[in-house]
Amino acid sequence: MTILAVEDLTIDFRSMEGGLRAVDGATFEVAAGRTTALVGESGSGKTVISQAIMGILPQAARITGGRLLFDDPATGSRTDIAALDPAGNRMRALRGNRIGIVFQEPMTSLSPLHTIGDQIGESAELHLGLTAAQARAATRDMLKLVQFPDPERALDTYTFELSGGLRQRAMIAMALICRPALLIADEPTTALDVTIQAEILKLMRSLQAELGMSILLITHDFGVVANMADDVVVIYRGRIMESGPVADIFGNPQHPYLKALLNAVPRFNMAPNERLVPLREIKPQTGGHLMKPREEAGARGQPILEVDRICKSFPLRSGGFFSAPRMVRALDAVSFVVRRGECLGLVGESGSGKTTTAMAILRAITPDSGQIRVALDGTMRDIATLEGPDLMTFRRKLQVVFQDPFSSLNPRMTVYDILSEPFIIHKTCDIAERNERIGELMRLVGLDERHLRRYPHSFSGGQRQRIGIARALALGPEIVLCDEPVSALDVSVQAQILNLLRDLKDKLGLTYIFVSHNLAVVDYIADRIAVMCRGLVVELADKTDLIRDPRHPYTRALLAAVPEPRLDALLDFEALSAGRASDPMAWPEPFRPRPGPAPALTEVSPGHFVLAPGLVGAEAA
Repeated sequence: MTILAVEDLTIDFRSMEGGLRAVDGATFEVAAGRTTALVGESGSGKTVISQAIMGILPQAARITGGRLLFDDPATGSRTDIAALDPAGNRMRALRGNRIGIVFQEPMTSLSPLHTIGDQIGESAELHLGLTAAQARAATRDMLKLVQFPDPERALDTYTFELSGGLRQRAMIAMALICRPALLIADEPTTALDVTIQAEILKLMRSLQAELGMSILLITHDFGVVANMADDVVVIYRGRIMESGPVADIFGNPQHPYLKALLNAVPRFNMAPNERLVPLREIKPQTGGHLMKPREEAGARGQPILEVDRICKSFPLRSGGFFSAPRMVRALDAVSFVVRRGECLGLVGESGSGKTTTAMAILRAITPDSGQIRVALDGTMRDIATLEGPDLMTFRRKLQVVFQDPFSSLNPRMTVYDILSEPFIIHKTCDIAERNERIGELMRLVGLDERHLRRYPHSFSGGQRQRIGIARALALGPEIVLCDEPVSALDVSVQAQILNLLRDLKDKLGLTYIFVSHNLAVVDYIADRIAVMCRGLVVELADKTDLIRDPRHPYTRALLAAVPEPRLDALLDFEALSAGRASDPMAWPEPFRPRPGPAPALTEVSPGHFVLAPGLVGAEAA
């Protein structure tokens, strides 16, 4: 039985510049009780199709052809959604009632002014005719169903009080409060850590089995597709390229576009020199100006940055304005060494301390104790003591590529202005040489010099990230700190950026600190990996040793939660949900923490270090 039939759907956008066809004759079906994955890059038309099904297309968009046939199993009726008035009563009766949707970003999709209980209960009052008290009770039951830790307390909490994973659970509860026949999940786990992502995927599967609903899963992550989908539909520029059962899609892909997408996904079993294959490769071109600083660099493999037992705590005020603040320790004796010419991956969930460590290295925050030393003029210098010219030299030596390529670029500045700014601030060259260097930077990251007068909004996400990389390289740094630089990008664009970063590292002799929550991505680009949890470095090793022989239970949990694009390596949801890997007190001996300062890491094999207080105590005894 078919729940939804998309037949020859065509959607056009009208604008001042003319028309744009976003969806071009798309045809596919969603079967009853099954999960259909709609896969493609950003701009392929996935979200536009979901908006058409929900009757929430932007004002500039119009359905100009085709049908959206929804067969409601509760009533046995068939409705052509494409023919309905989006603001009419019939569409309102379907939207949020018989068809639910989970949006990509829960923070912007939930109201910051209303409690979670009010937002979820509103659908029950509107569609089911429940009273406020009945809606509250139904909301409590639904929050329990989506495994909120404290459903009663959650009714009166606000969006900003919840973590990313709990916000997404609240969105799922809102979509399912009326027990819809069809759930549309639009990139429901893109912004989440791998462990939380695994929890949300398990939750969606269990709810589907319990409620008997169909799921249209919109994603670009083939690891998620492998673990969730029964059927797969591949879309490119509004056209369906290939569709079929998930076993056929992974086992025998036919269309070149699908093969290219599969080759762009980082995998743990890649050969040492194997490269990702993006749809559109970037060919970096270097020149004289960018190569000069690298010739003056020191010996490869020597320490260039040392983080020595840094600690940092932040106050959390609770219980009133005059109450004493409660301190939360974000970093606890974090130590590692970065060697010249290598890429050190810094991995962990949100809240593990990765970004706080990065901020401390950038001297954006000051640690409570410990030291961060950097190689300047042949000696290791404490960055906290740097002033005047030495501080400016440090700033030029260490640059950063941010996570969100849009918010990290000034929307009021052209690309030329953005790339000029570092040269103007540091007064490194005259205007003629500056223009020459800017042109070289554009060629280096594979962008057209003719686009220098454009603003950031006129570029795609991958192009904006390349602008961010070009800005970071403008002053010829030796160390580049990459803070989740590909987490917001599609797999094909992600492959572009990862390959570009690898090529630039080799060509320019760069040293990377690569912050991420995705171990598969870090495995592809890093030489060594440091794993962080609750402000602690729990394991540090060469990437091959860490992936093949993880020793710490938290590292094992992170590896087990990464969804691979293979049907023979599916996630074990039951095992993932049974453990509490991010809770240090749940770690077995000898990994369980002891009172007092965190001990130094224990070397369990050459170059492989693990945080194991029990081993240290046993050796001391």
